[in-house]
Amino acid sequence: MNNTEILNIAMAQSAIDISADPCDFTKQENVIVISKNNADARKYLKLPFSCQLVSYGNNVVASVSEEFYDITQDYINKYPVEHLFETPNLHVLNDALIAKGQKICFMAEYFLPDVNALKPLECPYEMRILSQDDFVDLYTTEWENALCEDRKHLDVLGVGAYDGEKLVGLAACSADCDTMWQIGVDVLPSYRRQGIACALTARLAIEILNRGIVPFYCVAWSNIKSVRNAIKSGFRPAWVEMTAKPCKTVDEMNNNSEV
Repeated sequence: MNNTEILNIAMAQSAIDISADPCDFTKQENVIVISKNNADARKYLKLPFSCQLVSYGNNVVASVSEEFYDITQDYINKYPVEHLFETPNLHVLNDALIAKGQKICFMAEYFLPDVNALKPLECPYEMRILSQDDFVDLYTTEWENALCEDRKHLDVLGVGAYDGEKLVGLAACSADCDTMWQIGVDVLPSYRRQGIACALTARLAIEILNRGIVPFYCVAWSNIKSVRNAIKSGFRPAWVEMTAKPCKTVDEMNNNSEV
């Protein structure tokens, strides 16, 4: 696959996720659609959306329920595209959402591999290809970014870094949809800053591409360490998303993070 094919696959999947058309992401004007359930959407998405904003850089495509159509349409057509995902403008949307029992919850940046930059990287430790059977005893806090206990059946492939027989770093991917697998990575604290994470991420991305699947990498904008890892590994920014959730859900997540 070349970079254009990879991007087109990602846009096609995003269109499935938000009930849009792939060409919507390349338009100059913003687009708003009604969100619907779709069995082919990424497995972790909770559909339909009340308010979901997606941008590949040209415009914003909003996927909403009927109840949030008007306020979302007003918002995305009020400010420049480059400011719709940031404060102070974002407060305008959040205030309107709160009035209807929702809040802005998730905001994330997604990366795709650049085939011109992606290459095997040196690792100071032995790297081994891992499968689902190797993950059985690894659902612990050390590897919670690489693996997801709630969706074990989707964790299909990994690359581990070993100091002797000790696992010191792990990149693994979940089969979130038919065409794209999401990469997560963890390295034990005492083994960090040795290039392990980027070596594992790059190797896993290559393994995924060799299987005819597009790897992708998700990170919060403020997670500079993870962004740097994505770039060092051969990934480049591709699209961004903003997701609204019920106020109760957001408040419960905040309370849990304080415990």
